[in-house]
Amino acid sequence: MHSPSNPIGEFDLIERFFKTGTSATEQNENIPLGIGDDCALIKQATDSEIAITTDMLVEGRHFFAGADPEQLGRKALAVNLSDLAAMGAEPLGFTLAIAMPKADIAWLEAFSKGLLDSANLYGCPLIGGDTTAGPLTLSITALGNIPQGKAIRRSGAKIEDDVWVSGNVGDARLALAALRHEIPLSAEDLKQVEKRMHQPTPRIELGIGLRDIATAALDISDGLLGDLNHVLKQSQVDAQIFLNQIPKSETLKKQSTDIQNQFAASGGDDYEICFTAPNHQREAIKKLSKSLDLPLTLIGRIIPIKNKNPQVHLINSDGATMSAIESKKLLQSFDHFSS
Repeated sequence: MHSPSNPIGEFDLIERFFKTGTSATEQNENIPLGIGDDCALIKQATDSEIAITTDMLVEGRHFFAGADPEQLGRKALAVNLSDLAAMGAEPLGFTLAIAMPKADIAWLEAFSKGLLDSANLYGCPLIGGDTTAGPLTLSITALGNIPQGKAIRRSGAKIEDDVWVSGNVGDARLALAALRHEIPLSAEDLKQVEKRMHQPTPRIELGIGLRDIATAALDISDGLLGDLNHVLKQSQVDAQIFLNQIPKSETLKKQSTDIQNQFAASGGDDYEICFTAPNHQREAIKKLSKSLDLPLTLIGRIIPIKNKNPQVHLINSDGATMSAIESKKLLQSFDHFSS
């Protein structure tokens, strides 16, 4: 981070960069008191539930040292809103805890702009938090509203349900490989996939639209198939996934088949929504896809559990079930302590 041009204290920092410049609080009638007091106040309707999610981003672990602060501000909130979207929640507000080596004014100006622009875009005001000195770490807790009984949980997948995924997957992993100089990309191709890595779009409208359609859902943060396995464990079912039906961008399709499959199946950082739904909902899902102008792709189905531990059974392009050895690499997902 840059050295601060002028020293600034904690409360001046909050007042200057995070308390002002957002209209989201004024837009949200459910927040009678936002940032600036000992606590925020939230007006809770009797016929709704509050969804709460927390994500932490650590420099050097979740983002490169020296990452663009404005993009980082946008992404920091987006990854939390993606969790809300997966449960069908409408954003309500969020808190921010931030540790930084120094109170760098230029960095804070850019970071707070990206963060609050995103907050205003999704009507999700900053309502509290904390700041301290330390290694650059961002921790956001986001809250959302869901009508009572409408939350889309991971535990609801049923045998014979379809498995769907939104958008394309694998581009963020391709961008990471290019930035690590593992795979060469043209400037134009890198621009396309880097946008997916640094500026994910939380699928909030999709999550709301799936409340009465999906039986289970989650957002894809650590890899499509690895994340899907969380649904299988919670629901105590297996899944059959057709590898060649997993949606990929034209940029990713320029790579070898092995890289395409690996990045799409287990790349992570996509923040799309994977969900299950009864097959009689296919027409409703097609209509939702059209209304949102968002591709929703059928990639498999839920099947009875075969062993004690739920698992994904991958089907290759020949229609054969892949062996455990062939599938192992594609079924891995990012682990914050071992990856």
